[in-house]
Amino acid sequence: MRIETELMRGAGPVAVLKLLERRAMYGYELIEALAQRTEGVLDMGQSTLYPLLYNLEAKGLIVGEWREAESGRNRKYYRLTGKGRRRLAHDTKQWSALSTAMQALGITANPSPEVR
Repeated sequence: MRIETELMRGAGPVAVLKLLERRAMYGYELIEALAQRTEGVLDMGQSTLYPLLYNLEAKGLIVGEWREAESGRNRKYYRLTGKGRRRLAHDTKQWSALSTAMQALGITANPSPEVR
C-alpha cells in the first residue's frame, strides 16, 4: 500500500529524520531503507526524496557532506544536526499522540470486527 501524497508530506520528513538518527546515509541508501523497513509503505522515488532532503537541509535539520565511497564514487551523505534531533523528538511525540488518538477511534492496523 502506498501512502497518499498528503499523508506522505507529514510522514516522509519524520521517517527520513528517524533513519538518519542512527547514522549518516546517502540518497539511494535512504530510498532502499525506507522501502525495506516499511515494507513498501513509505516507498519513494528520487523525485520525491531529493526535494525532501534539500528542504530538510535548508531548514538546518540535516547537513550533507560529500564522501568517497569504497567504490571510488562520490556520494552525498546526510546526517542529523542538533536542530534535526530536537525536531525529530518533537515530531515523534506528535506522531505518538496522533497514533493514540486514532486508536481511540478504533483505527488500528488490525481493527476488531465490532468497530466497523
